[in-house]
Amino acid sequence: MSDLMQVVAIDGPSGGGKSTVSRGLASKLGFTYLDTGAMYRAVAFACRDQQIKPSDERELKQLLQELVIELLPAVNGASDVQVVVNGKEVGRHLRTPEMGMLASQVSAIPAVRAHLTQLQQDMGKSGKIVAEGRDTGTVVYPRAAWKFFLDAKPEIRMRRRADQLRSQGAEVNEQDLLAQIIQRDRDDSKRAVAPLKQATDAVYIDSSDKSAEEVISLMYERILHSGCPL
Repeated sequence: MSDLMQVVAIDGPSGGGKSTVSRGLASKLGFTYLDTGAMYRAVAFACRDQQIKPSDERELKQLLQELVIELLPAVNGASDVQVVVNGKEVGRHLRTPEMGMLASQVSAIPAVRAHLTQLQQDMGKSGKIVAEGRDTGTVVYPRAAWKFFLDAKPEIRMRRRADQLRSQGAEVNEQDLLAQIIQRDRDDSKRAVAPLKQATDAVYIDSSDKSAEEVISLMYERILHSGCPL
């Protein structure tokens, strides 16, 4: 495997199916699933919980020094990982459109990205992980053996996110949600630090007309025939 890391990096915009695909692929490969997006949402949650404005650099740096984030396996049939912030499980609070927009804001702050990137790189040193996010293949794991960029049309991504939110009992305004997704795409792609973009050596997959199972199989076959040992 030479200097490549035994890591699968899956990047892409919000609602493209990264979480579902990454969990399924990790299970199929026998790898550990790493939800980097949940870590940014955890920082966003902590900022809101402690009433810290992302623009307040001094308070934010203090928050990061004291913040303990743990990602634990899902329980009781839940689809998302457990996210524990300073000893408190907060996963159910992180998947709202509001928290997604706030996570996009904090992820543009260099101190936050540097802190979480280091944590993620430490987690990946032992290999055998599937990591999903927006810069896993470009910044966090540039030497990942396998890279994918998972995309879908904005309207498709909106419907997927709406279904997810409704399954959690939330009311959804689809037009507002679509506008938020488009705005977040713009914000993530144009930020100065680690913008959302496809790595030059990543395989592009449009999941608009594909099921999660089809995408997982496509990635799995690509990995098996890549020449890099599992």
